[in-house]
This record gives sequence, C-alpha cells and structure tokens, in this order.
Amino acid sequence: MSDKIPNSPKPQTSIFSPVVMAIVAAAVVIGIALGMGLSTSVTSSPENVASRQYIDEMAPNSQICVQYGASAVTMDARFFVTFNPFSVYVSRPKMQPGCVLRRTDWAILDQRNLLSPEQERECKNSMNTFAFTGDLRDSPKIDCVYRNDAAGNLFLTQAGATSQSQ
Repeated sequence: MSDKIPNSPKPQTSIFSPVVMAIVAAAVVIGIALGMGLSTSVTSSPENVASRQYIDEMAPNSQICVQYGASAVTMDARFFVTFNPFSVYVSRPKMQPGCVLRRTDWAILDQRNLLSPEQERECKNSMNTFAFTGDLRDSPKIDCVYRNDAAGNLFLTQAGATSQSQ
C-alpha cells in the first residue's frame, strides 16, 4: 500500500470575503468624507470664482439682475491695430461683475430714467439688449450688447475637438 494521503480540498478564498468587503467599505467612507471636506473648504474670492452662485451674488443689483436677466463677468479691454507693420495689441482686461437684461425687461432701466430714447431706439433696431456694470442707483455704465451664439460653447465639446479653423 502506498502511504500517500489523498489531497484534501484547499479552502477557496473569495474576493467577497468579509475582510475584503470591510476594507472596501472603509475606503469608500474615507473617500466620501475627504471629498466632502475638500469641497466645503473651497473659498470663493475674486481670485477663485468657483460657481455661478458667486457670480450671481457679486452682480450689481443682484436681485434685479437675477429676476430680469442674467449675471455676467464683464471684460473691458482696448485693442490697438497698427497697419505698417500689421499688428494687433490688446490691453490687460479689466474684469468686473455685470448684468445682461432680457429684451423684455428694459423697462427697469426706463423706470429709473437711465436710457435716452435714442439709445433705446438704436438698440431695439439692432435686435440687441442692454447690459450694465455698477449700481443702478449710482450712474451705472450701460451698453447695448449683441448676443453671439455663433461661437458656440467650447466647454461642451470634447477636448481638442473644436470645429473652428485656426
């Protein structure tokens, strides 16, 4: 007879063992806690405009702006073009909070006598709308602005897949 002992079955280890599941659960809980901690520690400041809510709060006359239009970031820059040699120069943009009114809500500017009939006629004839910076009670800067949707929102396209020719 042979002295060999038949092979006894080896215990199979499952990846769903209680120890593995406990480690995975702990990692998920720690990950969620870290994510919540990091997201609540983001501070909104002029150096870190992180949300639409911050832009809405900083808009001039924010309650009026949200009710009758949309808050915006305005950029004032000057462009200089030379022709011999041909070059384009741009000044450093000045960024400030602003508000774009819906075409149907110009009355808010009329009620405060902030528009001349000529300004309103010119803007209406061009199918544009008004935008402003500064407090409506303290000489705001009002401009007739044109909506340009032709450029598209490149934040919504896949990275590197722009349709514009360069």
